[in-house]
Amino acid sequence: MTTQSDNAAQLASPSYRLPALDQDFLLGDSMRGVRFLLEYAKAEEALRRWGVRSTVVVFGSARSREAGSHNGRRWYEEARTVGRIVSERGGALINNGSFRDNVIATGGGPGIMEAANRGACDAGAPSIGFNITLKHEQQPNAYSTPELTFQFHYFAMRKMHLAMRANALIVFPGGFGTFDELFEILTLRQTQKAPPIPIVLFDQAYWRRVINFDALVEEGMIDASELKLFDFAEDAEEVWRLLAAGGVGPHRAGT
Repeated sequence: MTTQSDNAAQLASPSYRLPALDQDFLLGDSMRGVRFLLEYAKAEEALRRWGVRSTVVVFGSARSREAGSHNGRRWYEEARTVGRIVSERGGALINNGSFRDNVIATGGGPGIMEAANRGACDAGAPSIGFNITLKHEQQPNAYSTPELTFQFHYFAMRKMHLAMRANALIVFPGGFGTFDELFEILTLRQTQKAPPIPIVLFDQAYWRRVINFDALVEEGMIDASELKLFDFAEDAEEVWRLLAAGGVGPHRAGT
């Protein structure tokens, strides 16, 4: 005869755990959609709490360091200046009670990402770090606002958060990851799945050396008019002029 005291096996069974507290269940294949939703909702809730209505997204290499090669140092310093200028002039310092515009957002890691977050920090403005879990561990840089520093497992959800509030995109020299993010936004613009925003590529010589944009037109892969989806800039002030000409500034409605 079984008594109440004999129910240890039932209490210990994984099936008895509350689903929300059962990590094995939550990390199983059948819950992938739920995990995807959680990655959206957690960041979304924090961004709304801070009133982040729009962002200026900065991409670039994690390998461009302050103490690196000549070009790497220059790109790092210009990205830091861009982060400061955009934060000072774009509205991130203005808290309108319910919203804040043009907050710097990066991938949260080192290099150009660190530099842009650092520039925002120099200005006393909040900034966002959308980090991603990688096989070789990534750590968030020390300059993104702690309450706006996130970690994602899914690249797709990270990209969504990077794109959905973007009023502008600034792309410094980088490699595969930078190309991936750049062409994601260019494709959204090309297909009109995203509203018009300024897209600025920093250091024209680098970009024309690594991507033959004119060949894409010559081969009929893109229309010549689609080269107007982006501009080039050589310094931080020129970046800001292009952003301002594209409508980036205080009080601009989020996208």
